[in-house]
Amino acid sequence: MSELRLPPAERTLGASGIAISPIAWGMWRLAENGRTAGEAARLVHAALDAGINLLDTADIYGFDGSAGFGDAEALLGDVLALEPSLRARMVLATKGGIRPPLPYDQSGPYLKEAIDASLRRMKTDVIDLWQVHRPDLLAHPQEVARALDDAIAAGKVRTLGVSNFTIHQLAALNQFLGNKLVTTQPEISPLRIDCFENGELDQAMMLDLVPLAWSPLGGGRLLSPESARDKAVVAELDRIAGAKGISRSVAAYSWLMAHPAGIVPIIGSQQPERILEGTAALEVRWTREEWYAVLVAARGERMP
Repeated sequence: MSELRLPPAERTLGASGIAISPIAWGMWRLAENGRTAGEAARLVHAALDAGINLLDTADIYGFDGSAGFGDAEALLGDVLALEPSLRARMVLATKGGIRPPLPYDQSGPYLKEAIDASLRRMKTDVIDLWQVHRPDLLAHPQEVARALDDAIAAGKVRTLGVSNFTIHQLAALNQFLGNKLVTTQPEISPLRIDCFENGELDQAMMLDLVPLAWSPLGGGRLLSPESARDKAVVAELDRIAGAKGISRSVAAYSWLMAHPAGIVPIIGSQQPERILEGTAALEVRWTREEWYAVLVAARGERMP
């Protein structure tokens, strides 16, 4: 059986020269449960010490529906205030453009306001990767592009990406940008396979975008399967994971990473041991037969 290649040791964000780890750590739950700056610092250390340098957050993370906008960013800022040297070890990514209760605003003035607010909360001078979190259907891509290019010209942002954009929305924004996009962040998991066939990953390869996969464990459903489809996918993952001597989570991460687009899964766990466990995916080889077996389980039918 033919084996697929191992994931690359690192990815570069476009022509920026910024090298990122093949796995990222996400902070959408960083501000939960009254976590202190010291407790958050231990998680940041866990990621960095495991060799994960891409840390992904967003201004909306930590929002409880009424107050607390920017809580996750602010907590990370507290960590960096405690240990400023950590900043040089990370590629710091955040997102904006969601504005409760609108819900979306990517007008030029608001984007400038959002980027400035993220910089203040995180107590940093520059954001390595700033991403439009979800597309604002009322914002012309030319206006969005102008605001983002201005942020780079001002030295506030180094590179740009999008999250949850369709291929056409991404292409429209990229058309107007002087500083082209370097990442796209869709939901991808063995339970969310749309991007394998709807052109998103093909576009990423064509434009040399790094695909960052949010919710690579299917929002936890791979760990606690609910539907018959969930259970079928889990059974296939477990069969292959058992043969390879790895956990189900590592199997899911490595399955994504085996794709030629160079998918970077974002580990969402806030447990140091789970963050470290995820890096085992770097050493897992899949065969074509194994990879397609998981896809067929997810499709619920044979390949055409």
